[in-house]
Amino acid sequence: MADKATAMTKNELVSALAEKTGLTKKDAKAALEVLAQIAYKEVKKNKKFTLPGFGILKVSKRKARMGRNPATGESIKIPARNVLKFSVSKACKDAVL
Repeated sequence: MADKATAMTKNELVSALAEKTGLTKKDAKAALEVLAQIAYKEVKKNKKFTLPGFGILKVSKRKARMGRNPATGESIKIPARNVLKFSVSKACKDAVL
């Protein structure tokens, strides 16, 4: 039976970044955290953050719509709201697929 692949953990990602860049694990972890903070602030401020080679994180408006309560079957109104969406770049798709 083949082993199931598992997703890379944050610690594994930090270790890989440190090994590939020559940074210490502490510096690699700090860089990763700063990148996340920059992305959050940029999306909040400009509604969009581009991570070159990966894609775009953006705020999108979802319209109000009618839905159903699965327990009772009753129709309910779902209000409009803002949601986060990530669009994968063509370069990332080509590299992975």
